[in-house]
Amino acid sequence: MEAQHYKKLWWDIILATLSFSVIPLFILGGVIYHQFSVSYTAKIKENMKTLAENRAGSVDLFLDERIAQLTSLANTHSIEQLRNEDYLNRVFNIIQTRSKSFLDLGVIDGEGNHLAYVGPYYNILKKVNYKDEPWFHEVMATGIYVSDVFLGFRKVPHFIIAVLVREKNQSWILRATIDSDVIENIVRAAWIGKKGDAFIINRSNVLQTTPRFGGKVMEPPQAPDFASATGTMVEEMTFDEETFLFASSPIKLKKWVLVIREAPTEQLTPLLQARFLAALIALGGVLLIIIGAFFTTRAMMKELVRMERKKAASDEMVMQSSKMAALGKMAAGIAHEINNPLAVIGEKAGWIKDLLGMEDVAKSENFQELSDAVNKIEYHVVRAKTVTHRLLGFARRMEPLAERVSINSVLEESIEFLKNEARYRNIEIVANYAPDLPLTTTDPTQLQQVFLNLLNNAIDAIGKDGEITINTRSIPKNNVLTIEIHDNGPGIPKEVLDKIFDPFFTTKEVGKGTGLGLSISYSIIEKLGGNIMVASEEGKGTTFTIYLPVR
Repeated sequence: MEAQHYKKLWWDIILATLSFSVIPLFILGGVIYHQFSVSYTAKIKENMKTLAENRAGSVDLFLDERIAQLTSLANTHSIEQLRNEDYLNRVFNIIQTRSKSFLDLGVIDGEGNHLAYVGPYYNILKKVNYKDEPWFHEVMATGIYVSDVFLGFRKVPHFIIAVLVREKNQSWILRATIDSDVIENIVRAAWIGKKGDAFIINRSNVLQTTPRFGGKVMEPPQAPDFASATGTMVEEMTFDEETFLFASSPIKLKKWVLVIREAPTEQLTPLLQARFLAALIALGGVLLIIIGAFFTTRAMMKELVRMERKKAASDEMVMQSSKMAALGKMAAGIAHEINNPLAVIGEKAGWIKDLLGMEDVAKSENFQELSDAVNKIEYHVVRAKTVTHRLLGFARRMEPLAERVSINSVLEESIEFLKNEARYRNIEIVANYAPDLPLTTTDPTQLQQVFLNLLNNAIDAIGKDGEITINTRSIPKNNVLTIEIHDNGPGIPKEVLDKIFDPFFTTKEVGKGTGLGLSISYSIIEKLGGNIMVASEEGKGTTFTIYLPVR
């Protein structure tokens, strides 16, 4: 009877433990996953919306700049000047030196006659009359006209911008063919993932750019019809038995629509991974609870039967603690044992270096190789000592200690980490160190993290073929050191300059930056008692200046 009672009590405890552990675990996990799923899906859609608006804005900006350029040209020259093809050719060449956006230029009178033309289709277009062409009537009626992609007399897809000029009781048109590759490149920047696509359609649902998957310019796209879109929107749709996320954004200047397509399976991969991980954790948790409940209950039952179990469990815990203590002592012993031969190696390397200073050895043909070998031995001895220092940290807790640091040395070490990357990108790093820079007490590891982050950002900003300049100097009057890191990259726009130290703010493309590097660097410099400032001018580069106190 007593055995059955204990067995029933054992099962009751196990069932109660599982009920009060597993059910809340599943409820909590389901709620957390649901909230994460909703938030992550909303974030993906918001990113797509932002991407669509940015790309559409870029196209609008490009077209607006071309219209402004063409309008300025038309209103600063008379028809008598521009109908002279030699003069028109000189003007076209000047424009081409600054921008390759225009493929040709043409001057057309109010009757549609081509008065002058500069471009690759001279023989085809010079004697053409455009009086019956739809675009001619549009520009005569509206004054400024941006066409859809059409074939025209040249029989190849292209689009034009034309502006009307009224001069001394006569009207004439300055027309330019636009390089569609520029807009194609703007749109291609929205291709994300292996199945991502982006293209532009007109209000008749006809392609104006070439999509990544299927379809050609001047044909309907292989996608839902977004020609009537009036604002930016993101929605999940099924097309050709496959589900995609579509974002559409109107291009206001031309009344085109930019369409971006992304595969949910690619964009929601982290969510699917999180679901799998959550299921795995839940399963592991259930197994742990079952195992824990089983063994705990069994221990409790057996402890009621035999009090010796408690003592055995206590003895096992003491033994485990003893093992950990012994393991810590062993780690400390190993570290000390390794440090001894390292000290001997370092001492002998120093002795060899002293011998290399002797006159006979210095004249040896292999002197430089021997010197380099000794330096490498000393360098790797230091590295090995660092490893043993970390091993000692297993045996005793180590707190970070401030050190007397040469800022020039820390910078030089940081440059060494990035030298190969800079050389690969043809970026020269020029260091101008102040020779009289005083030592200061600080944390070199955190300081190096800041330098590496700023140098990495400079390399990313330049991309290829540029220069990074590093200057250090001392200001004894204020008892501070300054470190300047300047790059000749594209610079930071004024409107975002005051946001670069904000957490999660980045000017890099999606997926190429977290927006935490500068925020962390700012925090580190503040903790070290210093300050970090930035100055930037678009087209001329960016300079970060760090001020550190001399301690």
